[in-house]
Amino acid sequence: MIDGPFLWVLLGAAAFAAGGLNAIAGGGSFLTFPALVFAGVPPIAANATSAVAVSPGYLGSSWGFRRELAELPAALLRRELVLAATGGVAGALLLLVTPARLFSSLVPWLLLFATALFALGPRIAQRAGKGRGLAHWRNPGLFLVAVYGGYFNGGLGILLMALYTLAGEARLNTVNALKNFNSFVLSLLSVVAFAWAGVIVWREAVLMMLAATLGGMVGARLARRLPVAWVRAIVILTGLVMSAAFFWRVR
Repeated sequence: MIDGPFLWVLLGAAAFAAGGLNAIAGGGSFLTFPALVFAGVPPIAANATSAVAVSPGYLGSSWGFRRELAELPAALLRRELVLAATGGVAGALLLLVTPARLFSSLVPWLLLFATALFALGPRIAQRAGKGRGLAHWRNPGLFLVAVYGGYFNGGLGILLMALYTLAGEARLNTVNALKNFNSFVLSLLSVVAFAWAGVIVWREAVLMMLAATLGGMVGARLARRLPVAWVRAIVILTGLVMSAAFFWRVR
């Protein structure tokens, strides 16, 4: 594993940039996860540590949409909390029982899938918005997306937004509020599972949490100035480059 000043600069810069990307357009996991792997952290531990690094952003985002959440029925929030928590733990446990070699071979495909989700996100949401009367998919869909999020965080927000839009939720702020709330819940529970299993590299995780939080603050300001299309293009390019790099590693 890489050590010394270069390690801290690499991980701190990746987490800071990830926090900024998440605040503007999403896709921060494309930076935190590869940075940890390239620093020498085994893929499963890198995935768990990356989940810890980006988790504070979900809490801050949920707080920002607290008014929208307060307007929703308490019974709905309780039901979705249970589904997100259960799915997140199930996904985390699935990751923990996945052989390291198998997960390493899955990583480039997961990154490519997440990149495709990010690239097609607006189109998915637009198409999903045309489908009404699919509310019966909301609960099982949330559970399955939460399993994915507990297993691999990349593209989680896009999947949740598409799910809620497809299920008939027309208010964008409410969709964002539920996306952030459930992302925080499932990430928190999956992190607890990873911590219980002892797969989190805590020294690196603490540094990256702080850096990602600072990056999120800066990103929130930049979000008002930078064209989102530019940032989305950067995220997509980053995802493609990282996917290619991991395909090269496992070939």
